[in-house]
Amino acid sequence: MGTRIALAAAALAMGVAAGVYYFRCILPFESTDNASIEGHVTPIAPQVSGRVARLLVQDNQDVKQGDVLLEIDPRDYEAKLAQARASLAAAKSQFEQARAALAVDEAKAGEERAGVIAAEAEASRAGADLKRYQAVESRAVSRSQTDLAETQARSAVAQADVARGKALAAQAQVELGKAGMQTAAADIEQAEAAVSMAELNLSYTKITAPQDGRVTRRTVEQGAYVQPGQALMAIVPRQFWVVANFKETQLARMRVGQPVEIKVDAYPGRVFNGRVESIQTGSGARFSMFPPENATGNFIKVVQRVPVKIVFDASPDTQITLGPGMSVVPSVRVGN
Repeated sequence: MGTRIALAAAALAMGVAAGVYYFRCILPFESTDNASIEGHVTPIAPQVSGRVARLLVQDNQDVKQGDVLLEIDPRDYEAKLAQARASLAAAKSQFEQARAALAVDEAKAGEERAGVIAAEAEASRAGADLKRYQAVESRAVSRSQTDLAETQARSAVAQADVARGKALAAQAQVELGKAGMQTAAADIEQAEAAVSMAELNLSYTKITAPQDGRVTRRTVEQGAYVQPGQALMAIVPRQFWVVANFKETQLARMRVGQPVEIKVDAYPGRVFNGRVESIQTGSGARFSMFPPENATGNFIKVVQRVPVKIVFDASPDTQITLGPGMSVVPSVRVGN
């Protein structure tokens, strides 16, 4: 009888302990093993082609923002920059020549305008003389004098017309000179743009780290010929988070800001603290490349999974190797 009582008491104690464990350690949490670490992965690719002259990083090396990762042979781009600068100097020289020629043309146009004024004055004087001769009685002025006055008047009018033509030609030359200056100024702008492009391409021969991180998947070697857009390596910064795919039936009590215990498979003895940052609107299958089409064929209901983003409360220790794709088991505390 005493043995039965002892066994019953033991069973009751185990049941109470199991109940306490369930209500304290299982019921308040929602967990999943369908979760992994995610992070930003920045591909590194060249913007100009050329042969790799220097490779300054190794696989899995930590780098700082602005560190030079590799250098492409710059000699071709230095020569193009020198050529562009020479073209710019020539364009500036042509602009100065055009400006000097315009100054000469404007001075000549001024002279021709003055010549028009003088010729018109002479034509006016000759016309007045002719009118005076014609107004005098024929007995007082000889026929030869009148004929001479008429000839001088016609000649003065013709000279005035010639002067006007020269003035128009000189003004046209001025306008041509102004157009030449505009063309020379445009050539300078074009040459300056070519210099800027050459300088930019030369700067692209040094490929630097866009941010702090670790070199990953380096595929380039020194001496290799690379093309623009070719993947050379990737930079993975130490900014990680967890994407956990919870079943839709686990989301009823899940809220943004709830604390999370994160266990990483690579470090079974450690627990990292985090919190729920956001819950995706829609299941992961709905945003896949080939979402399910339930309107065709026989329908079988499958519990969907919804991605939940979980962030770490503090940056993991730099001595701990974490990276995108590593498996984790997050437990979200959804109740007290």
